[in-house]
Amino acid sequence: MDKIRSADGTYIAYEKTGSGAPLVLVPGGGANDHRRWDLAGIRSALEKHFTVYAMDGRGLGESGDAAEYELGREFEDVAAVVDVSDEPVTLLGHSLGGLLALEAALRTDNLHRLILYEPPVAVGGSKLISGETVNEMKRLLEDGENEQVLMLFLKEVAKIAPAEIEALRSAPNWQDRVKAAHTLPRALEEVGEYQFDPERFERITAPTLLLTGSESPPPMKEATKAISKALPNSRIVVFDGHGHVAMNTAPELFLKEVLAFIREFK
Repeated sequence: MDKIRSADGTYIAYEKTGSGAPLVLVPGGGANDHRRWDLAGIRSALEKHFTVYAMDGRGLGESGDAAEYELGREFEDVAAVVDVSDEPVTLLGHSLGGLLALEAALRTDNLHRLILYEPPVAVGGSKLISGETVNEMKRLLEDGENEQVLMLFLKEVAKIAPAEIEALRSAPNWQDRVKAAHTLPRALEEVGEYQFDPERFERITAPTLLLTGSESPPPMKEATKAISKALPNSRIVVFDGHGHVAMNTAPELFLKEVLAFIREFK
């Protein structure tokens, strides 16, 4: 793993593999670290076309952490990894990683394309994250019930179907995700307070692909529409019959859409 120093001095780890144009991958909350993209062979497929920078989120994997958590520091972390490349990158973020990627796009001049899969932003009075759920996660953490914290996140926040959760539980990185459950409540608490201001993103002119699932909860789909409307050079692709984790449930379809978009905007 390589490391880059973020704006606050914290070292953020990333693994550089493959060859070709640069592609930075940002995992979502509860997805542990860079290995999230190894499920269903996503990263190995992308490595055939790109130099892939798969990062560990703050406090996860080999990345460092700070005594006090601030969501804004994670925006800076992603921008720092993007700026490692000598040429403009394609930045792909899923879920919380999508929000981090969106905000990082305002903090770097090294962006070529942007791909966002259901960033968690509240629009139109919707509420993506319940304060009661976050408080329950904190209580479970205090009791040492990390796995229950992760399960609660997947069920109540990510809204992942039971069959998909069972598939995640059988994946080789499940126990690593359980160990990383302590990072969930702190991030969710601040994401719940995040205010989406469309005008801030009008200057992001990079071609942008917004991904969403037809089976995803309505607030996630509405958030995707609002972000697409705010970005002047964007479009939406819907994974029909799938929800928040199509890279797991339909990896070939996910890769098809991502690769088609990147090839279109060379």
